Amino acid sequence: MATGTLMRKSESSGTYSYSSQPRLVQQRRKYRDPDGRPSNIMHDRRIVRGNTYALHSLPASSQPNPLELQRQQESRRRLLARKRVNEQMRIHSPPPVEGRKHIDIQTELYLEEITDRVEEADVHTQTDAFLDRPPTPMFIP
Repeated sequence: MATGTLMRKSESSGTYSYSSQPRLVQQRRKYRDPDGRPSNIMHDRRIVRGNTYALHSLPASSQPNPLELQRQQESRRRLLARKRVNEQMRIHSPPPVEGRKHIDIQTELYLEEITDRVEEADVHTQTDAFLDRPPTPMFIP
């Protein structure tokens, strides 16, 4: 327990000051690995190096939750049923008459010619002949 003195500086100001005798601070050991070697952060398995943006974390339990699996299966079934209903509700064109076939057409405002071969053209350019350069003047400091 530290001993100290409490002194009153002056009656008018009402301030106090505290002073104690200097003493030694207990020495704490620096952190070292149990084997005594200093620790190096590059060899620590707990440190993750590199990009951690898309790091996959492991779930807390290795067993999947049966309630979660049942919910996923139900949602998958509902999604497939909704797709089937939408496919049945979609308006289909009647089958083509004998001797004819259906083809896709463009319905945009501006029609484009659809071809398998892309048009290409060769263009040549030529640079002007290099003009003679005047001689470099002598350097005078």
